[in-house]
Amino acid sequence: MKHLLIAAGLLTATSAMAAEKPQLTVYTYDSFVSDWGPGPKAEEAFEAVCNCDLKLVGVEDGAALLSRIRLEGENSEADIVLGLDTNLIETAKKTGLFTPHAVEADYTLPIEWADDTFVPYDWGYFAFVHKAGVDAPSSFRELADSDRKILIQDPRSSTPGLGLLLWIKSAYGDEANDIWADLSDNIVTVTKGWSEAYGLFLDGEADMVLSYTTSPAYHLIAEEDDSKTTATFDEGHYMQIEVAAKLAGTNQSELADQFLNFMVSDAFQTIIPTTNWMYPSVTPVGGLPEGFNSLKVPAKALFFSPEEAVSARSEALPEWLEALSQ
Repeated sequence: MKHLLIAAGLLTATSAMAAEKPQLTVYTYDSFVSDWGPGPKAEEAFEAVCNCDLKLVGVEDGAALLSRIRLEGENSEADIVLGLDTNLIETAKKTGLFTPHAVEADYTLPIEWADDTFVPYDWGYFAFVHKAGVDAPSSFRELADSDRKILIQDPRSSTPGLGLLLWIKSAYGDEANDIWADLSDNIVTVTKGWSEAYGLFLDGEADMVLSYTTSPAYHLIAEEDDSKTTATFDEGHYMQIEVAAKLAGTNQSELADQFLNFMVSDAFQTIIPTTNWMYPSVTPVGGLPEGFNSLKVPAKALFFSPEEAVSARSEALPEWLEALSQ
């Protein structure tokens, strides 16, 4: 009986210790928390140093994250949101739900980074992925004139979808509505998020899918498959920088700060290239994995500042909706 009492006491003490661990809740997008995404490895690495429970909550795609946070407001269970991008930063700040950080890092981004609220963790260029060995269009006009079928994502719920909207707007300005009108019959379907669109492409539902110049690295490194590549467009390619930020209403402020600093550390950044298949915001000590050096790099980068992106989106979204409603 004494042994049973001791065992019961140890079990109770262990349970109490586990219950005392603070929990940090991070809202992110579905692909981040998938088995093949960065989430599982990031969770394991952070919990090894934080003495906490890291809870990653998948919320569809990136743009849907902001909608979820705005809906929940100050009652949100999230401590951190991870998965917005520079096209959403200004809108996110205006909610008043995010608070500044104190993170310092030696970023290796294509642009200077000085934002005091959002911390970048990766970046890349949008591109259309297609089968290698097949002639591909070299511009949006050429794509629109072709019979190529494409899969894209909804800009209202997906950051790649919004990126495409701003890509065309930055390249064509007032002529963007004409491009969308010409592209409309090339579009097979518009999905809510990236994962669904890419899955349909792999199933052979279209010739091309909106993704990233880094996407072929997944097939090359993880599958030893060099059958996928990206089309290079003469207009240039729009750049995306993905970010995370702390919620002002968090009751785990210090732990949230610890996570944001961990996010730009080598332990996290080494995970990004071969799980999120993007360029890390801070180049890992060992450099990029073999295979990234074979990726196509756009000769011209297109980019709206966070402030410009708000204005451009307000013009581009109605154009997109009108074109697709025809």
